[in-house]
Amino acid sequence: MLATLHKLGIVPSFSRPSVSDDNPYSESLFRTLKYCPAYPDKPFEGIEQARRWVHRFVHWYNLEHRHSAIGYVTPSQRHTGQDTTALLGGKAQTLRGCKGKQSSTLVRQNQKLETGR
Repeated sequence: MLATLHKLGIVPSFSRPSVSDDNPYSESLFRTLKYCPAYPDKPFEGIEQARRWVHRFVHWYNLEHRHSAIGYVTPSQRHTGQDTTALLGGKAQTLRGCKGKQSSTLVRQNQKLETGR
């Protein structure tokens, strides 16, 4: 059996049942899939319904869901290079938000640091 797997180019997995460290990438995707807000609460009625759901999930995952591992941008933004613009735009918006009543707090904290030298 092992020789047949190697002949076919398949790497056998010898992980223990219910252990998620065999392939962390697929395990991470499965967790995201299961915790997706649109995850079905009952089994699919057929293969076509399952395919439609997976198609919608992949669209959401790539174009709408912001991934923490890549700086809270979508994979599509990262792939097309828009992640830099999105991140810079987010920082600019955050800084604009800080220029209100919080800016005086930030200035005071900086002054305390400067006078402590």
